[in-house]
Amino acid sequence: MSRPYTEQGQIRTFSEGVQEFELVWHRDKEDRVVKPLHKTDWKFQLDNDIPRVIENEIFIPKETYHRLIKGTGNLKVNILKL
Repeated sequence: MSRPYTEQGQIRTFSEGVQEFELVWHRDKEDRVVKPLHKTDWKFQLDNDIPRVIENEIFIPKETYHRLIKGTGNLKVNILKL
């Protein structure tokens, strides 16, 4: 599904019902900044790094493997392509 991006980014919601096998390691073709829109216990992991709770803005360099680790409730983030 295509999601439109604006100068402010794109709001994306990851459902609490998502299956963990769907949250696979992947990489993107552009740098991104991901900002949580609420307090959460979901985690984010960059390649060769330990998982960390999503608390603040996260910079993801292009072509860097990363993944989400499911927490409780839905996860709502703003994703800005740079």
